[in-house]
Amino acid sequence: MRFAYIRSAVAALSLLSAQASAQEQPLTTRCESAPLMAAFTVFSETGRMPPNMAKFVGDAALNKIEPYKAFDNVYYVGICWVSAWLITSPNGHVLIDTLYGPYTSQLLENIRTLGFEPKDIKLVVVTLGHVDHAGGIGQLKSELAPGTRFAMTKEGWREGAEESPHPRWPWIMIEPDIVLTDGQTVTGGDIAVQAFETPGHTMGTASFAFDARDGARTYRAFTVGGLGLNRIRGPEQVEAFIASVKRIRTLTQDGTRPVELHLTTHGFSTGLTEAKDLLKTRKPTDPHPLVDLPGFRKQLDDLQAGAEKRLVVERQKEAK
Repeated sequence: MRFAYIRSAVAALSLLSAQASAQEQPLTTRCESAPLMAAFTVFSETGRMPPNMAKFVGDAALNKIEPYKAFDNVYYVGICWVSAWLITSPNGHVLIDTLYGPYTSQLLENIRTLGFEPKDIKLVVVTLGHVDHAGGIGQLKSELAPGTRFAMTKEGWREGAEESPHPRWPWIMIEPDIVLTDGQTVTGGDIAVQAFETPGHTMGTASFAFDARDGARTYRAFTVGGLGLNRIRGPEQVEAFIASVKRIRTLTQDGTRPVELHLTTHGFSTGLTEAKDLLKTRKPTDPHPLVDLPGFRKQLDDLQAGAEKRLVVERQKEAK
């Protein structure tokens, strides 16, 4: 029995060593969704970013991807790790999220590469007050047109101010501008964006619904503000996350204007990195490769299932 115990201990140590070694290896060199999602899941479940993920998010070369046209009026202007979406119109544009650090300058260059002028952005809506989504807000405030408006929830503005002295990526937080309320519709140019308060990832998280045009077809697109549970502060926050996920799912079942697709804040969470390549070879009669309502609903179901497991853990912690 003693030898069996020793073999078991050695095997466990070998596994831990292999896991540690794996976390030191490059996470991805081509922005593949699977390894990024695996690392993100660890981050969400433990609250600790794996070392290779921490290295990856700061590697500008690995994060650079070419901006692209997703729909007739919606363009991807983000990086591998985190999304930014530009919704366009003849009378001005709306930007979802700001990126952070050097990536905000990359975002602006992406917009120009696509043939648009950043100073034509009329409205910037921000999903939450964490660095990867809001860290470029100060730079955009200084570089976009003076009349550009910025919108977050009340709690999102507070979180941004609290988070801005980030240990690795400190950023300048601006004074609150538009304070979003649940269900509110805000406009920029000819674009209407409906905001939903979806607390859970943070308590100030917002999600956004807007129109994405594809030829004669107009889809109701949705950007879920928060996908992870890496900053949980107790069971109440997990309960809020579950309620938000359930609510978003009901929006996909709305009888009047249902949400039909997810344009995510993190491309690896939906396989966006790979799906976008299908846009290059898409024929006029082919379905749009980014429209996957069953996949969106499954993602919501998976998020809920993971959160329900986490809720058990958080309640046990609170009971101790």
